[in-house]
This record gives sequence, C-alpha cells and structure tokens, in this order.
Amino acid sequence: MLKGSCKRARCHRILSVVGALVLAQLGASVLASSQGLGQIDSVQSEWRVHGGTPAEQRHSQLTHIDRGNVSRLGPAWHFEFDNARGLEATPLVVNGVLYTTGAWSHVYAFDAKTGGLLWHHDPKVPGATAFKACCDVVNRGPAYHNGQIFVGTLDGRLLALSALTGELNWSTVTVDQSLPYTVTGAPRVVNGQVVIGNGGAENGVRGYVSAYSVDTGELTWRFYTVPTQSAKGPDGAVSDSMLESMRATWQGDFDQLGGGGTVWDAIVHDAELGQILIGVGNGSPWDHKLRSEGVGDNLFLSSVVALDDQTGAYRWHYQGTPGDTWDFTQTQPIILADLRIDGELKKVMMQV
Repeated sequence: MLKGSCKRARCHRILSVVGALVLAQLGASVLASSQGLGQIDSVQSEWRVHGGTPAEQRHSQLTHIDRGNVSRLGPAWHFEFDNARGLEATPLVVNGVLYTTGAWSHVYAFDAKTGGLLWHHDPKVPGATAFKACCDVVNRGPAYHNGQIFVGTLDGRLLALSALTGELNWSTVTVDQSLPYTVTGAPRVVNGQVVIGNGGAENGVRGYVSAYSVDTGELTWRFYTVPTQSAKGPDGAVSDSMLESMRATWQGDFDQLGGGGTVWDAIVHDAELGQILIGVGNGSPWDHKLRSEGVGDNLFLSSVVALDDQTGAYRWHYQGTPGDTWDFTQTQPIILADLRIDGELKKVMMQV
C-alpha cells in the first residue's frame, strides 16, 4: 500500500505515524535498561535540539538497536492525528517526554515510553492562512529551553509554552500579518534568544530572520536578507550596515515586488565560532529579469549568511546562485563538521 496505491495525504499520515512508532521504540529500549530517566546519560537518551546537536548532524549515539536485533523491532505505541495534512516535524525528546508539532502548528507532548498524550496545544491559526502557504499547513518542529517549548505558527506568531503543561507563557507576532508571510520552520534557541525566520517568497514578501528573548518574547535583533530602495532609508535593524552593499547588487523597482529571500528553515548555531548560519531562499518573483531587470547578484538571495550569535551582525556570506532565476536556494539543512582535508583539520558547513 505504501509503495503507490494510497493517496498522498493518507501516505503522509501513515508514514508519520510509523516514524513515531520507531522513535517510541528507541526511547523504550533505552528506558528499559535503566531504573529511571534521572540515571540515563542525556547524550544517549535525549534529542533536545532540532538536529540532535547544535551542529545538526542528526546522528543518534544510541547503541541498543544494532544489526543483530533490528529485525525484532516492533511498534511500541501509535497516535492518530486528527487530520490528513502533511507532518514534517523533527520531534524532541527531553526528560522522557516526546514533543512534536503537527499540521496547523498544533503542539503535542507524549510520554515517550507509553505514548500517552500528556498535553496538546492548539494555537487556533485562522483557516484563511492556508491561502498564504505555498506548501501546505505544515510545521517542522519545536525548540526546547529551560522548561519551555517554542514553536512558530503558520500565521507568524512565536509561542512560548510550558513544557510541563502546554500552557502559554508568552506570544509575539513576528511578521506583518497583512502580508502573505507564513512560518513553518523550527525555531532555534541561541544564547538566551529564540531565532526564527519566515516563508512567503513565492508570494512577494521580504525575507528576514529575528531573535527574541526566551524570557519575555521581546525582539532583540532582526536581519533583513534583501534591501529596500535607498529612498526608504534604513530599517533600524542590524542589517542596516549591509544595506548599501545589498542595494548595489539590485536594479530597478525591486522592492515593489517584495524581493524574497526568506529564511524558512535552515538555521544553525556554531557556538565555537560564535555565529549563526542562515540559509536564504529564492527571489520574488523568481525571474531575474522581472525582479531586478536581469542585473546584479541580488544579495543575499540563495546564500548562506553568517551572523554574530549575540547581536545578529553580519560576518560573511556565500552565494550559491548569483542572480538566481531557477529557485536554486540555500535553504537545505545545514550541517556543521570538522573534516580533515588535505591533511588539515578544517571546520566546514555542508549542504546537499
């Protein structure tokens, strides 16, 4: 059935449930070998950040399941979501609780061993928001920090929930909700700040990434990835220092069309070098001739941009597709690693 006989929405639902079963079985295997969560090495038993570690290598160090026993792996528990929309979240496992998100930005907390639903938070996203979303009403997962769960909602809010009860601690609006912005990516917590981007480049918005205090939800900095016309002046954002450099790579009335350059998912914290790497998306519209009269590289479209992890200030960038016309973006997941190249150990970032 899963190989081709089912409708796409139903396949998404079934596959997502199977994924949850495997995760639950992994957690149960670890829990069964110890008297309690307090005695388990957190590196071995938990998945506290989006990519497993801040480097987002997505590698589990669990050793209980191997080639010798994988054939005996079976369902531990399952959960039926109440709709057949896409499920794209990376779940977190913290202190024996599995936190995940579903369609319409719903947030769920499960007992990782039994699958019992501990709490469920419905952010009540207006149904009309779906018309702004290019690619379904999905959500790519939550972030966790010091007893709080953070999630971006499709209509552009950032929520801080109690990890224990799911109750709302604070909420802030991160976008102009009169424009076709959406938020589907997972937030990241960096140095006491929640970093989050947005989507909507297909519909003519201007991209940026923002940071908010984990305690209050107050905006601490914002970096715009594409410029406005010089006549409009600065934005009052940390990206103002790069405005003239960005403007020099654009032509015409580009900002009347939005510009694009949304950071809708790829955000990685490089703590060793004190920087945040963001992956920037396509232009708006896609066609370079329409967007910028066919002139210029159009910074920072289709780029990886490094920002200071305290202030959000610009450090460096790499543009994979200058003057992009083909949606060749840099929004793929970013992985950090130390690799030996020509005999020398180097710090690298990788994308596929």
